Amino acid sequence: MNIWILVLLAVAVVLISILVFRLHAFLTLLLAGLLVAALTGDQAVENYTNGEVSSGKMTAPEAQKLQSQSALITAPARLTVAFGHTVGKIGILIALASIIGQCLLESKAAAVIVDRLLKLTGPKRAPEALAASSFLLGIPVFFDTVFYLMVPLARSLRERIGKNYVLFILAILAGGSIAHSLVPPTPGPLLVAEQFEDVSIANMMMAGLVIGACSSVVSLLVARVINRCVEVPLRFEGSEEMISGDTQSTADRGSKHSPTSCDSDSVAPALPLDESPPLIRALLPITIPVILIALGSLTDYLVKQNVAGIEQGVWTDILAGMGNKNIALGIGVVLALSLRAYCPEALRTTLVTRSLASAGNIILITAAGGAFGVMLKQAGIGPAVESLTGAVPGLLLLPLAFVVTAAVRTLQGSATVAMITAAGILQGFASAESLPFHPVYIAMAIGAGSKPISWMTDSAFWVITKMSGMTESEGLRVISPMSIAMGFSALFFTMLFAWIYPAA
Repeated sequence: MNIWILVLLAVAVVLISILVFRLHAFLTLLLAGLLVAALTGDQAVENYTNGEVSSGKMTAPEAQKLQSQSALITAPARLTVAFGHTVGKIGILIALASIIGQCLLESKAAAVIVDRLLKLTGPKRAPEALAASSFLLGIPVFFDTVFYLMVPLARSLRERIGKNYVLFILAILAGGSIAHSLVPPTPGPLLVAEQFEDVSIANMMMAGLVIGACSSVVSLLVARVINRCVEVPLRFEGSEEMISGDTQSTADRGSKHSPTSCDSDSVAPALPLDESPPLIRALLPITIPVILIALGSLTDYLVKQNVAGIEQGVWTDILAGMGNKNIALGIGVVLALSLRAYCPEALRTTLVTRSLASAGNIILITAAGGAFGVMLKQAGIGPAVESLTGAVPGLLLLPLAFVVTAAVRTLQGSATVAMITAAGILQGFASAESLPFHPVYIAMAIGAGSKPISWMTDSAFWVITKMSGMTESEGLRVISPMSIAMGFSALFFTMLFAWIYPAA
């Protein structure tokens, strides 16, 4: 079967399964992967296995075993092996990140970070503090959890200041949502980094931090524009207005509780932080893994390039080992678990168990997506995509990756599934020798494409609207334009850095 017909068929299966049959993403991606594996030709599997043997990723007996039977017969086995390999790459990372995130939340360490930033900036710069806090917390914590944590603060600020509720909500998106799609160890960027052979976790993390931070700044500016165009009143939980969507009386009600100007010198309301950890301890589980991974990557580079006569030795081995993604996150977990003393006593013993239960769902979805990508690779998507790179000039490869991801994202709603699907289709770009920039920029373009368009098909759209008290109409006028702005701003900075610093 023609590879592009196979790709279209697989994408159609993903979209129909999710949109029509409401099938879980794990089952959907497994089904799509099995379909691709079953329809892959024998010659394509032989070409793939020969390439794996020549690169040392597969032994000759393993290759012969796959080539001795038809691709249809070996399809389940190939899918299972690919699933297992993906779990081996990302399973530990996601589990460790989930533990760190849960510790930060239940020990009030996350609240400490937000509170200190708000005290530092004051109410005049509260949106910047919300965006920075959300971005930082969005690295180890899944976005929906970040939003659950931050939205009560946005409501409290609206009561205190009397306006700018839309701005506060969108500031949370400008930080947390961007980090969710660009910075590992959240599942989407983590899977993309593992799918692209020439993109390391360190590459993805550094590029995501820089491009994500720049995009957050621009997105926050757009949030201010949307805030001027759309007014969303503060609807109180359980009120008739919040249920019915009536915006008339609550606008007055919100203003009775607070001043009417952002020029107030009062400090933003502090969160309940009795017996909470110090700021330094709250930050360590997030910052130390990032620093260790960066140091490990830098050490590998200095040794390989023999910069300043640096050669491999005990200290370089130690630094490289500490910079291993699993070791770095493991150290982060140790630091995070030390915060359990600040957690409610009744929750301490079950904290890790609950974290792993939450991570299990994400690991299964991501591993199924990785297996789907491997099946596309075995079907020959790499050479097919590489053949297109000559027809698409330079930087225009990045908008192409963006459009493919955005199309899948808009149709089926999930940013993570969109990134997984796009990474499987576009993995040939990341290994193309003619690529005029580092493959990490393709990964960044995929992350940017996972933002637009958030609307009715997106579960996050409903989380944001319901938790903030918006009506569906208000959500479409507030969240959807913001998602478009975040996506295009991230694409802009991806293309800018790919042009200025193509080597990454």
